[in-house]
Amino acid sequence: MRSTVLLILLIGLLGACRPASDPAARFRALLDESWAFLLQEDPLTATYVGVHTYDDRLPSMTPADLARRDAFWARVEQQLETIDPARLPEDDRITYDIFRHWLTHQRAVYRFRGYLIPITSDGGFHLRLGRLPEWLTLRTEAAYRNYLARLEAVPTYMAQHIALMREGLRQGITQPKVVLQDYTATIAGYIVADPAQSVFFRPFQELPAMMPDSVRQELRAAALQVIQERVIPAYRDFLRFMETEYIPNARTTTALSAIPDGRAYYEYLVRYYTTLDLRPEEVHEIGRQEVARIRAEMDSVMRSTGFQGSFQEFLQFLRTDPRFYARSADELLREAAWIAKQMDGRLPALFHVRTLPRQPYGVAPVPPHLQPRYTSGRYILAPPESRTGAYYWVNPYPLNGRPLYVLEALTLHEAVPGHHLQHAMRQERTDVHPFRRWVSFSAFGEGWALYAEKLGKEVGFYTDPYREFGRLTYEMWRACRLVVDTGLHALGWTRQQAIDYMAAHTALSLHEITTEVDRYISWPGQALAYKMGELTILRLRREAERRLGSRFDLRDFHEVVLRQGDLPLGTLQRLVEAYIEQTAK
Repeated sequence: MRSTVLLILLIGLLGACRPASDPAARFRALLDESWAFLLQEDPLTATYVGVHTYDDRLPSMTPADLARRDAFWARVEQQLETIDPARLPEDDRITYDIFRHWLTHQRAVYRFRGYLIPITSDGGFHLRLGRLPEWLTLRTEAAYRNYLARLEAVPTYMAQHIALMREGLRQGITQPKVVLQDYTATIAGYIVADPAQSVFFRPFQELPAMMPDSVRQELRAAALQVIQERVIPAYRDFLRFMETEYIPNARTTTALSAIPDGRAYYEYLVRYYTTLDLRPEEVHEIGRQEVARIRAEMDSVMRSTGFQGSFQEFLQFLRTDPRFYARSADELLREAAWIAKQMDGRLPALFHVRTLPRQPYGVAPVPPHLQPRYTSGRYILAPPESRTGAYYWVNPYPLNGRPLYVLEALTLHEAVPGHHLQHAMRQERTDVHPFRRWVSFSAFGEGWALYAEKLGKEVGFYTDPYREFGRLTYEMWRACRLVVDTGLHALGWTRQQAIDYMAAHTALSLHEITTEVDRYISWPGQALAYKMGELTILRLRREAERRLGSRFDLRDFHEVVLRQGDLPLGTLQRLVEAYIEQTAK
């Protein structure tokens, strides 16, 4: 009898120790399962993050595969609902918040059929594929043969996306025709007469010296053949589809609300990209208030220059006076690099040196085939195994549309202390689940980068009134986005109305305004992230300064903001409040 009782007690104790009864263990197991599934289903992401199990394949984008993935995420979502985040350790709770927000988006994109539009006005699946050679660090014959297998799969990958876009045409779920002007240049750049000049051949230009000559020759010959016979024809097929089917038959409306379920989709995207529970009309009003506030500051700076005309005349002066523009692409890039290097030396005033990332970054022009439809600059991440650093891309096209007076703000946003610190610090967190290192949120990242522009004022930038006006015009640009994006997709604005509003309130060139408006049309909701994220970070900083007084250390605050990686803004607020309470003790 005693032995039976002991056995029952032992079984009970073992049952209590099972992972199923421990919320943290259950959550971690679910996260591990989800991460493994994600990498298996998206081999490009797997390669990027340094997992090479699937280096011989590309993602499958058939309707059946998309449905199967959604069914998996639906099951994960149901299991996640059974875990109370309040019962998790703090680090797991942070991960829970991040994963929950990311998972909700995966389900929403499928529900609203967002996969039928795999391109934006300046991006797309074919460009992601085109960056694969930059990610690779090939050292063995097997690795090169895996890459050749991937190149063999390019026609299937292209054909599957074309099929999805063709279905989008049938359902009326497409990009607007107006934002696809000159888009084919992003495809044509991959169609070269000599396969040895293809970006896909780059990994074969310097094969490992220890590899036998016969193997190197065989690999190069195989690469030239597959690029000539498979890759280039696949891009040519995509170009033909865009020219003859997609662009001619794309919708003539611009609002996301014009497509099936578009209004509900846009309302969801507002919540996703801001990570806040807001309606489009609320964001629109916040934008108008910010526009009025920033305009008053711009008027003050304009008067400080001694300019005697009106605000619109001042904008015209800035857009047309040659003194504000570089005379060559090299001059523009050198100025951007000089600004970046100046900020590098001032980072210790803003951050504890121990928190700064090890990964370097460079400054380079936007690739020529992307320049006409591309924004003024962008941060390009580097995988951890890459033989190059990250890059701050600067767009020199057209030179008379890239004013120097905004270059300080652009550089601080895209390089340091903006996106480079945000992304590199997140990727170097080896003590967290890999999911945390690779998931990003626009409201956090773009909010931080816009906040970073303003940080320049605290360490000696914007001493010239024209550059301070440039900073303000960039802030105004992000405030205008709140008005314009919601206006375009929820309030019935036309494309020209959006262009005119941006032109009336910012000193951006008309070329840049047009490409930006097309970006907002083609990527609904994302433009809202910048200002809403910045406003949240500024509010949290002011609260910390008010409550901590002399105990406030800006470097501590920045470490709290960045050290956990990208976060939903509600999670960030909880962490800052905990930091304030702990520091105030």
